Amino acid sequence: MDEKDWIMLQCLYEERNITKAAEKLYISQPAMTYRLKQLEKEFGAKIVARGKKGVEFTSQGEYIAKYARNMILQLRNTKEYVRNMDEEVRGILRIGASSNFSRYELPSILHKFVSKYPDVEIQLRTGWSFDIVHLLQKEEVHLGIVRGNYAWQEEKHLLREESLYIVSKNPINDLKELPSLPRINYGTDQTLKALIDHWWQETYDQSPTITMEVDRIDTCKELILTGMGYAILPGISLKQNDHLHKIELTTKDQKPLTRNTWLIYRERSLELSVVKVFIEFLKRCLTPFAL
Repeated sequence: MDEKDWIMLQCLYEERNITKAAEKLYISQPAMTYRLKQLEKEFGAKIVARGKKGVEFTSQGEYIAKYARNMILQLRNTKEYVRNMDEEVRGILRIGASSNFSRYELPSILHKFVSKYPDVEIQLRTGWSFDIVHLLQKEEVHLGIVRGNYAWQEEKHLLREESLYIVSKNPINDLKELPSLPRINYGTDQTLKALIDHWWQETYDQSPTITMEVDRIDTCKELILTGMGYAILPGISLKQNDHLHKIELTTKDQKPLTRNTWLIYRERSLELSVVKVFIEFLKRCLTPFAL
């Protein structure tokens, strides 16, 4: 069993379909089926069972697939550490970042970083912050940039605090009227939703009048610009030229209601020069007191 077999088993485990896995790996279905049978002979155990909808891994197959994934991870980590043992900043940097941070902040940061360190290859994964934490736990990324507070036991650095705003096309003169005004909701992670919901429950004794539900903040902003309603948006999504009216949310004791953006990583990742340099670069870009 070698690296090609590890990759084949991991792909088949993810796809649960021999045809799809073979297409993804650019090999023929008969070749994959043949190699799978050879592995079953080698281990003396049935790895998969065929069904109408694809394949199911046996208990022995589950164990072998887990072994294959671990071996791929160990080999990749070994290659990365060997390439980074010198002082040159080069190699692969695997980043996980929240969707909104990736949309509004990350492109310019990565452009500046790659311009300074052209021998670095960036591999980026984006998604909800919860998913980014999960990727880091599985060691599929070197570091994560997440929004909201998550229980991460290793290294973490606060990159910024940002305010939340009531945003509308026209001024809202009396916030007591807010529950009766049309509100536009957008898809977001649970930490932001919980923060907004908690503020609302502390401020009002009636539910908001939600008239629209959209999947993206950008869509929400476009609807606000047409006067279709207001929304509660994080500061990261707002620019000076948006031509929107903003009211900063505050707590009961009149302090700004803020949301944190965190950089999280494992301490041993700092052994990779490319990771260490990027973390220092990111802190200089985003942390006021680091400048």
